[in-house]
Amino acid sequence: MGNSSKTSRKAAAAQLANAVERSALLGRPGFLIRRLHQIHCGLFLDETREHNITPVQYSLMTTLSTHGEMDQNSLAHEIGLERTSVAEVIPRLEARGLLKRRQSDEDRRFKLVKLSRKGVYLLKKMEPAVQRAHDRTIEAIPKDQRDVFMLQLIRLVEANNENGSAPFRLSKGGGG
Repeated sequence: MGNSSKTSRKAAAAQLANAVERSALLGRPGFLIRRLHQIHCGLFLDETREHNITPVQYSLMTTLSTHGEMDQNSLAHEIGLERTSVAEVIPRLEARGLLKRRQSDEDRRFKLVKLSRKGVYLLKKMEPAVQRAHDRTIEAIPKDQRDVFMLQLIRLVEANNENGSAPFRLSKGGGG
């Protein structure tokens, strides 16, 4: 192990110790993740206010945009939300004309959901505002470290996915 890597680890440990002195909560990953989520939701709502769409609604709509028509259970699985939460979001979006629902021809117990033309248009229109919210969320991280930060978040989600209250479908593959 090189001296520069040992030095940078010591500097990071000292910075972390200093932060924890300011508040013990700053040493707790769960607190930090929850707080960052609150901050991101605030930034998202700030940037997308005129569209009146929540981050969860946006995730649901972008998943339908990517995958096309889906049953509600599969949709819940794709975004890592409980089925009951998805069942509450869908009627709101449907009432605004952003989604269409129909009974499955193969199995009448299943409702299929897809984006309406209006929903597709809204997603496209929201893209710049949503990107600004994402950029603002991580703007305090130097640009050359943002990919590493994102990869660390992905690593944590993938490593702990089975511990969540609702499964999130992770595709296999990709490079290591």
